[in-house]
Amino acid sequence: MNRRTVFLTTLAVTTALTLTACGSEEPDAPAKGSGKETLSTAPVSSVPASDGRPAVELPSDLSYTFDWPKTGDKEKDAVLADSEQSIKAVDQAIVNQNALDKAYLAYYEGEAAAQTQQFIQAYVDAKARVTGKYRYYNSAVQVRDGGEASLVYCEDQSKAFDMYLKDRKVNKTPVTENSYVLYTTQLRKNDKGVWVITKLLSERGHDQCRS
Repeated sequence: MNRRTVFLTTLAVTTALTLTACGSEEPDAPAKGSGKETLSTAPVSSVPASDGRPAVELPSDLSYTFDWPKTGDKEKDAVLADSEQSIKAVDQAIVNQNALDKAYLAYYEGEAAAQTQQFIQAYVDAKARVTGKYRYYNSAVQVRDGGEASLVYCEDQSKAFDMYLKDRKVNKTPVTENSYVLYTTQLRKNDKGVWVITKLLSERGHDQCRS
């Protein structure tokens, strides 16, 4: 999902998934030069299960803005809706410290599932999770015959951070061009009618996401 800065260098090399913009390069240490603030316990927000899709429950210190308006095309809008849930499902797995959480596995398969499992496991091993605000924008979706689709979009991680669970302190680092990430995903519609991600690539600091 990687959707975050390099937390473990091996993951940065082997997958497209990276940890939050404010994550440490070392799994057992805060980001160098970062400030710290204590995160208070917060209630959980939830998205109920529907149409074969899993329920997702997230702490209220995590928020998401999806600035990708509906297209008016039923299948394209379904791709966007399922992609929103797939992003949240990965964060639920991180919060739950479970690299085999059933919710995200409902949205990822094959290569993308393997990469995402590694990504989540890195947080589990480091006893850390994500917090803060994520924004998604500049979406472009295409649906092809045969139940296949692609989605390209940007993520703004400038207000998203890593939090180590032992002391519940949030590590912050300065915003840079790497806080903005371009994602390219390949999807297919499964037999339950869910658009699942089969491939995922990311590129930090892409001009398309910094304009």
